[in-house]
This record gives sequence, structure tokens and C-alpha cells, in this order.
Amino acid sequence: MIPLSVPFLNGNEWKYVKDCLDTGWISSAGSYVNQFEQQVAAYAGAKYGIACMNGTVGLHIAQMLSGVSTGDYVIAPNITFIATLNAIKYTGASPILIDLNPKTWQMDLNLLESYLKENTIEKEVEGIFYSFHKLTNKRIKAIMPVHVLGNIGDMHHLQEIATTFHLDIIEDSTEALGSLFKGKHAGSFGKFGVFSFNGNKIISTGGGGVIVTNDEELAKKAKHLTTQAKVSAMEYIHDEIGYNYRLVNVLAAIGVAQMEEFPVLLENKKRMDQFYRSELSGIGDIEFQLVSPDVEANCWLFTFKTQHMRELLSYLNDNGVQSRPFWVPMNQLEMFKEDIYVSMDDHSNQVYQTSISIPSSAGITLAEMETVVKTIKSFYSAL
Repeated sequence: MIPLSVPFLNGNEWKYVKDCLDTGWISSAGSYVNQFEQQVAAYAGAKYGIACMNGTVGLHIAQMLSGVSTGDYVIAPNITFIATLNAIKYTGASPILIDLNPKTWQMDLNLLESYLKENTIEKEVEGIFYSFHKLTNKRIKAIMPVHVLGNIGDMHHLQEIATTFHLDIIEDSTEALGSLFKGKHAGSFGKFGVFSFNGNKIISTGGGGVIVTNDEELAKKAKHLTTQAKVSAMEYIHDEIGYNYRLVNVLAAIGVAQMEEFPVLLENKKRMDQFYRSELSGIGDIEFQLVSPDVEANCWLFTFKTQHMRELLSYLNDNGVQSRPFWVPMNQLEMFKEDIYVSMDDHSNQVYQTSISIPSSAGITLAEMETVVKTIKSFYSAL
């Protein structure tokens, strides 16, 4: 079976993990944690990085530090991995779900802007202006763009919307390490960016994440909250409710080694994307995700649309090519059916019903890609 997306471990991972084991620094303290934080922050063009257990908890902490609280709204796309919305619910807030652009599969910003103009009112609270939903009178505190599949929407337009409607930008960049919009790295456009290093990402720590920000005080607060809010190196004194969210040193050691290899793996992904687009262009009814000329995508997980998605999905998996459908739209999941969904034509459902992801590992070989393409072509030739 050619796997969908698995880690590529070919650098100093064993060496650095052995160093942790030899020295006994395997838990939440150790030099590799600091190195990994600095590497990711520097790569993303941010001043500070805070390592954490995974991207989900990173999104949770970023919202808390943006003042998101019970009863608030946070704007998010309707097509995303569920972690985005779970993190919103952890704060006691509720999502306002926005349909996607049917070409780029990113949040439809024109739809969002129209909705906010028609459905919000500006109010001043203790000298600070916020947008409130007219119908529910709840504050809309933040917007969480998700760079779906490593692609990026128009971040300048999103920044304009955020400024107009007093929204904090928390970038769910969990799929977008290495992606750029007009030369600026994903995760660097708002108050916070959050990256994930799950096993299926371009580089992995097994499970892990990094929050990035340019605000020193917020960075210190994030580190404080993710380490149980402990204020003394000696005494067990804690000054608020904290969280056991820190990344352990042995996993950070893997991350350091992976970051050393990241430029090579990123190029591998881009070559993979070019190969698939070239070889599958004009095959059947295949339609690719549109990437704007302003975007340099990291090509994380190759996904395309076809009206034969379900049949192709079964065919590929039956023939040794691991493939998966796209995420179920959030508004279709039981937990979020009562939340606001802003849509004109429900493009989310159409993309979900027709999209399939194919093998995209950073270490995928040419022979494996040729097998994937050959199998796809054989499916369409038999139609």
C-alpha cells in the first residue's frame, strides 16, 4: 500500500533522541524545546515561538490570550479539520461558519464581508470598540482563517476586514509551514499563528505544535499558561488556572532534526505537486485546487475534485493506493448544526462530495507517484 502521508525521518532524529535519553532530558524541560521554538518562529518570520503538545491546544491558548471567552463568536471556515472548531468550543465561544471559495477552497472573504456589514453593529466597551451580532447581541471577537491544504487566501483582504470589524486574527496555519502570501509566511499576518507537527504533516514530531507571535508579553503569557501557570522554579506556586500543554524535549529533538531537513522536504512536496498536476491534467473530469499567483503553497496534501470521488476512492484503496475523502463540512456535524453557517450556494458540501486526497508523503518516490497516476488513469479509462 502506498501511504497517504507519512513522516520522512532521514536526518539527525536518532542522534538527537539518543542525546535526550543519554542525558535524561526527556520531559518538558530541555534544550531541544527552546531550539525547536526558535527554529519554527524564525522560519515563519515571527519573533517568538511557544512549543505545545499539538496544534489544537495552540489554537486554544491563542484564543484565550486574544480574550475570547464564553458567549463570544469566532469566525472560521466551514471546511477545516475539526480541531479548529473544537478549539473554539474549548473557550466557551461559538463559531460563525463561512462557506468557502469554490476555486481556492479557502474562506469566502467577499461573503464574509457582506455578512458582517449586514449583521453587526459597532459598540464601545470600556474604551474599546467591538463588533456585536445584531440578532444575538454577542461579541464577535476573532477570526480564525485556516490555510486549507497549505493554500492561502487573500490575507490583505482578510486584514482589512479584521481591522474594520475589530477582529483579532488567529491563523490556523497547522497545514501551512512553508506557505507564503506575497512573500510573507503563513502565521505572520495576525496576533498569533499556530503550526502543527502531527504525523501526516510535511515534518513531524509525532504530535506537537508551535504558537508564533511578535508580541513578547503574549509569548511569555503563552509559555506560562502552557506550563501549568507555575510562577516559582522551586515552590509549587501557581497564579492562575494553567494547562499541561508543553511539548516534551524528546519530541522537540525530533522536531529540531526535522526542521534541519525541511527545505529539502518542502522541495519534494513541490515537485510532487508539479508531477501530479502535469500527469493528471485533462484526465477524466479531474479539477485541481486553484492557487493564486500571490501564493507559494507548500503542497501539503494533493487533493482534487471529481464527480466520481466515491468510486475512485474505493478503486484506489482496493489497488494499493491509500486515499481519503475530504473533511465533512463542519455544519453537517451534530455538534455544530445549530451554529451560524453563512452561505449562498453551499460550496462546502459540493467540494466535500467531490474531493479526494492521494498519496503525498514528503518522501514519496517517483516510482510511487507513477503508480498512483497509472492507477488513476486506469480507473478513468474503464469508465
